[in-house]
Amino acid sequence: MRAFLIQIAADPDETVNSRRQRAASLVREQRGADLVVLPELWPVGAFAYQSFEDEAETSAGPTYEVMAEAARDAGVWLHAGSIVERDPDGTLYNTSLVISPTGDLAGTYRKIHRFGFDKGEAVMMGAGAELATVALPELTIGLATCYDLRFPELFRGLVDAGAGLFVVPAGWPARRRGHWTLLARARAVENQAYVLACGTAGTHADVEQAGHSIVVDPWGEVLAEAGPDEEILTVDLDAAKVEATREQFPVLKDRRLGVVAPDLLR
Repeated sequence: MRAFLIQIAADPDETVNSRRQRAASLVREQRGADLVVLPELWPVGAFAYQSFEDEAETSAGPTYEVMAEAARDAGVWLHAGSIVERDPDGTLYNTSLVISPTGDLAGTYRKIHRFGFDKGEAVMMGAGAELATVALPELTIGLATCYDLRFPELFRGLVDAGAGLFVVPAGWPARRRGHWTLLARARAVENQAYVLACGTAGTHADVEQAGHSIVVDPWGEVLAEAGPDEEILTVDLDAAKVEATREQFPVLKDRRLGVVAPDLLR
């Protein structure tokens, strides 16, 4: 399974539509991939709170339309990162989109844990209420977003739902980059699953981004890591390694606490 992580830069001087078109071109260039991943809120910028209202869209809006066409042209599964989604009731959500090689919307995930400590995203957006997975031919992927990485119970729930690979788009700040790599490895080790964590590069809303997208295997080994600048990270994953790791070291069978409530799974 070949995956490409597009660590795009959120340049404040680039319009949202221009960035959409540029991202679509980068996706098309990854023909032959099994999975392509974009970061969190890359159209507008994860910390560009002042733009959230103006740039909000539906899950079938302009970002989906452009990305669906790119996924179809490249023939790839595309985790199109996340967008500022406006629900029909007016609530904003930080929503991830997963698009199939035919351009269909295969899955969505509304970010459950909102960052900001009673400001920014935490007060401007609603909280998601459901875990989400998408079954790819090789593995079932579990969806999480940025700040979710700090909440291990979410990932346990995704394991219960059959996930063997976690895809985590993010707009992680450079000042806490050490936490980014540490938590990505921790989530992989404790759940014996791959972690594909794709961040943004550059600086937006005066917040320097960490970059350093990272891919970790089920043993916690780093398979690939990007630098701080815009970059495309390529990695080959052995889907069979998830089950092999869980059989060789069956730690998940010894769980006694924290099984997720079935009504959260979908």
